[in-house]
Amino acid sequence: MRHAGTAKRGTNAVAGTRIRGRIAATVSVVGELLITAGVIMALFVVYSLWWTNVLADREAKRQGSQVRDHWARQPAGPGALDTKDGIGFLHVPAMRNGEVLVKQGTGTDVLNEGVAGYYEDPVKSGMPWDKEGNFTLAAHRDGHGAKFHNIDKIKNGDAVVFETRDTWYVYKVFAELTQTSRFNTSVLDFVPKESGKTKPGRYLTLTTCTPVYTSDYRYVVWAELQRTEKVDAKRTLPAELR
Repeated sequence: MRHAGTAKRGTNAVAGTRIRGRIAATVSVVGELLITAGVIMALFVVYSLWWTNVLADREAKRQGSQVRDHWARQPAGPGALDTKDGIGFLHVPAMRNGEVLVKQGTGTDVLNEGVAGYYEDPVKSGMPWDKEGNFTLAAHRDGHGAKFHNIDKIKNGDAVVFETRDTWYVYKVFAELTQTSRFNTSVLDFVPKESGKTKPGRYLTLTTCTPVYTSDYRYVVWAELQRTEKVDAKRTLPAELR
């Protein structure tokens, strides 16, 4: 004859087994979901930090070739400013990123093409050929070409060269601001006083996000024009780029 206590223990054992089975199944499902989420996140990172670079570099190269073809078809001497296709190419040997096409604007629709853009807002950029002013540029540091990824490699005294259809503008870096608020627009001023300058000149400012892989702050580099060289028929590089 089966005792009631024995039957109760048996029932409890069965119930416990079922509960453990349900917990194990739940843990298994959660584990699979976490693995799936991890894979999706990994794929997103690959897309953001690698594939967008591939696409942006491809597009920038296409647009750069288009600009150079356009220049080649123009008559010798200065030409009208063409802001649609790009105004020229930035060369920063310290960043080891080749030439960077510069276009109008700093919105994501522009910078995501793997180019640098000159500011129109909140402070309007000057141009290299202006007698005085601040030529202010921005580009991505990560993803979408990451043209300013190595901005931290630039040091005082380094050369920065801007190339237009008819002129090389050769600048020399004189100051850096490794971190400032993304709302600090004074770094773009006509006279960027945070750089140490107090009088108008012919300045160039590079800006991008910092720290790497974030957009919390801005990294800023300032340079000042040293000289200009006319572009010859062979587009001979200035000494700083040879």
